[in-house]
Amino acid sequence: MAITVNLRHLEAHNKRLTGELPVEELDLDIRDELIQARRPLEYDLEVQKLEDGLLVQGKLRLFLDCQCVRCLKPVPHLVQLDPWTCHLPLQGEERVEVTNDLVDLTPSIREDILLEFPQHPLCDPECGGLPNSLSSNKKKAGGAGRTEGASAWSELNKLKF
Repeated sequence: MAITVNLRHLEAHNKRLTGELPVEELDLDIRDELIQARRPLEYDLEVQKLEDGLLVQGKLRLFLDCQCVRCLKPVPHLVQLDPWTCHLPLQGEERVEVTNDLVDLTPSIREDILLEFPQHPLCDPECGGLPNSLSSNKKKAGGAGRTEGASAWSELNKLKF
């Protein structure tokens, strides 16, 4: 069930479309393991027919279940396009496909939703990541002759060639 609009209905007046679209219908093809879309897309749109196309305006909301890229904590993320505007040409090279007087708005919605996905979801901009237990074990064991607070450069300066 895609979000479609009938062109014949638009000849008389603008059409308002509201509701929810199951995320499976969006066909998002998310390849990032840290981002999951499980809840439906909420939409509130008004479609207007222009001379050579359709003007779609309204709001889109999609809740994502993400994980922080640094510490892997769950992070909710809201993709909200408010206001959202899209022009769909009915003529020319980039015209939308019309099937039985119906225009599918879903591909344009999908494209704009994907553009708003977070690139690197974070729980907090100052997130320090996972506790580094490997380096803390080296410090406890005394390391390889390094003193605490010594930099790598000072250790290299001690080398005799």
